Amino acid sequence: MVQRRALDGIRVVDFSWVRAGPWATRWLGALGAEIIKIEWPESERGRLPSSTTPQDLEVNLNTSGNFNDTNVNKKSLTLNVRRPKGLALAKRLIAISDIVIENFSSRVLQNWGLGWEELRRIKPDLVYVSMSGYGHTGRNHHYTTFGPIAQAASGLTHLSGLPGKPPAGWGWSYMDDTGGMYGAMCALTGLYHRNRTGQGQHIDQSQMVSSVPLNGPALLDFTVNGRRTSRAGFPPGNRAHWPGTPLLNNYRGPIVAPHNTYRTHPSGYNDWCVIVCHSDEEWRRLVEVMGAPVWARDERYATNSGRLEHQEALDRDIEAWTGRLDKYDITACCQAAGVRAMAVQSAEDRVEHDPQLRHRGMYRELDHPMLGRRKVQNAPFKLSATPAFNHCASPLIGQHTAEIVEGLLGCSRDELREGFGDGTFWPTKRPLFDYLEDMLK
Repeated sequence: MVQRRALDGIRVVDFSWVRAGPWATRWLGALGAEIIKIEWPESERGRLPSSTTPQDLEVNLNTSGNFNDTNVNKKSLTLNVRRPKGLALAKRLIAISDIVIENFSSRVLQNWGLGWEELRRIKPDLVYVSMSGYGHTGRNHHYTTFGPIAQAASGLTHLSGLPGKPPAGWGWSYMDDTGGMYGAMCALTGLYHRNRTGQGQHIDQSQMVSSVPLNGPALLDFTVNGRRTSRAGFPPGNRAHWPGTPLLNNYRGPIVAPHNTYRTHPSGYNDWCVIVCHSDEEWRRLVEVMGAPVWARDERYATNSGRLEHQEALDRDIEAWTGRLDKYDITACCQAAGVRAMAVQSAEDRVEHDPQLRHRGMYRELDHPMLGRRKVQNAPFKLSATPAFNHCASPLIGQHTAEIVEGLLGCSRDELREGFGDGTFWPTKRPLFDYLEDMLK
């Protein structure tokens, strides 16, 4: 028997693009919702060529690896909503859907004629999630942002980098992924409210404001202790105490040693293991795991305060041991003894070598018409009664236009052909892909 999924029967009209919005709808699709992505070939930035296009493939709107990871579990409808015919079809689709999600700046959908007041008239119980950079209210609501820009305004960029140096930023746009998860949560909350009351609502999510809670420790340090945030140096996540810094970590409370990343055999670029001992008892367990070497029984290391005071020597001695062993072997023997340790994993390690992620089905293979069979990130959680999983690869651009226009909206084949001819479903000056040609035959 095929198990139902939590959002079976829910239809989402997805006006989002690039990363944050598509990341939200990706997870709604994994939960079973039908995601109809409305896009336009001339403006879908997420489909532009990128470094994630396999080198042996032609670079086009269907071969971006990043897009095809972000947009699994969806259907694609190419539709020019700036034309009256396209706008009318969009409204017809919204009228038979449950959720609309978009991540443009506050004025875009309003200018298209798809603002909240119009949408609630079309479908009073609609859940409409806006994921703009600054929200739809306030002095700066019209500002446009990108993930790194939201990071800067939220305070995260200020925390990154070395003392006396410019803020370094965070590289990958974590705010897009975090904002996407917030967007999915907003949609589910609105859906729950609708199912209880029969009422729709507009959920106004700001990507920048959604980033602010990630500053939690720095915010507490200011509001509770009155201390201004500064770039203190190397982050405490690897080493517990860096030379020249206080022995109190403001983010975690009292610090411990050992608490560091150690090189392992065969000393390659990614041969590292993290080891942490939170108590003297855990340190004694680690000593036994290491074979109780003479140096480890040194009185300097008997207490946490002593290990912190002599952390330079302690780390050198531990690394002399780890440097002879494989990082996964160290993880296994430490964990068996009740010592907190874990291998530092690269993307290859996670996808190909991690038995726990393999058991959890974190990377599910999907067949894509252009990219072939590829592993794609699956849902990171398990539902016992309504499983969540990637059920189809990302769509080719416009792949489901006929299915939606004819099958769902009831248009004729002649109307479909006419729409491709007049620029409603495809730019008149852009050549059609072969599969679109076949669609019209």
